Amino acid sequence: MPQLNPNPWFLIMALTWLSLTLLFLTKLLLTTLTNPPSPHLNTPSTPNWTWSWT
Repeated sequence: MPQLNPNPWFLIMALTWLSLTLLFLTKLLLTTLTNPPSPHLNTPSTPNWTWSWT
C-alpha cells in the first residue's frame, strides 16, 4: 500500500512548510507599522470603584 509509505511525502511536506514559513516570516518582519506605538509616561488616574457589598 503506497499511501502508508511516508518517504517522499514527508520530505515534500517538511520542505513546503519550511519554505512557506521562511517566506511569510520575512514578509512579516519587513513590514513597517503605519501607526507605531508610543511609550506612555503618564498613567491615567482613575478612581477606584466602591462596591456596595464589600
